Amino acid sequence: MSWTALTGLLLLTGVAAYAQTLTGFAFGLITMGGVGLTGLLSLPEAAMLVSLLTLVNAAQMLTKGWRDVDWRSFGLVMLAGLPCLCLGFFLLDWLAESRADWLRLALGATIIVSSVQLARKPPPRQRPSGPLSFLVFGGIAGVMGGMFSTSGPPVVYHLYRQPLPHVVVRETLVTIFAVNAAFRTGLVAASGPFPPAATLSGLLAVPMVMAATHLARRYPPPLTQRAMRQIVFLLLFLSGVSLGGPALVRLVAQAL
Repeated sequence: MSWTALTGLLLLTGVAAYAQTLTGFAFGLITMGGVGLTGLLSLPEAAMLVSLLTLVNAAQMLTKGWRDVDWRSFGLVMLAGLPCLCLGFFLLDWLAESRADWLRLALGATIIVSSVQLARKPPPRQRPSGPLSFLVFGGIAGVMGGMFSTSGPPVVYHLYRQPLPHVVVRETLVTIFAVNAAFRTGLVAASGPFPPAATLSGLLAVPMVMAATHLARRYPPPLTQRAMRQIVFLLLFLSGVSLGGPALVRLVAQAL
């Protein structure tokens, strides 16, 4: 990887970590979308990088925030999410071998749908949802996490609807992402050697992620949560369209 490409990757992961620390989500979506657009890494390598750096971001956030985790929500999401994460992981390998355009289209569509969903503040519930809903959203998040290390949108939407304080939702989400990232990293290790580019890039990006996380916690921008969500939505939506659009055009051309 050239120094120019490495610099771009470091800046991308720094922006993603900053947004994740402020909102509780978007690290994987921003990083995967940026990598997909620029081609800095292959998508499997980028997913591995996201998993490694998610652990760094989560470790910093949870040194104090673990006390605010809603362990009931966490347990239900994990119960369905981890088996489905395995499914998504092997689906990524299958698509990456010879179906690159389908993979890029799937990632672009995932980012677009997620951005639209996250832009809308979900209507709050008066009472906590039942266990089945947590299992369903956890399963969807698991598939997305296995494929792209982006398990956020389904559980973000579901947890923000619960009658819970913002800090509880944020720390619970970070804990879910951390466990998913650790589990996915274990799958990569069990299936073969770590992708060398992702491992090296991950090591070099750790200081950037730590610095961005620290800055976001200590010096948050003078913006409301609504404004932050709108900025993240715009970034994600544009990257999803730019990533999925060309892949869709090529697939349609091949079909004709």
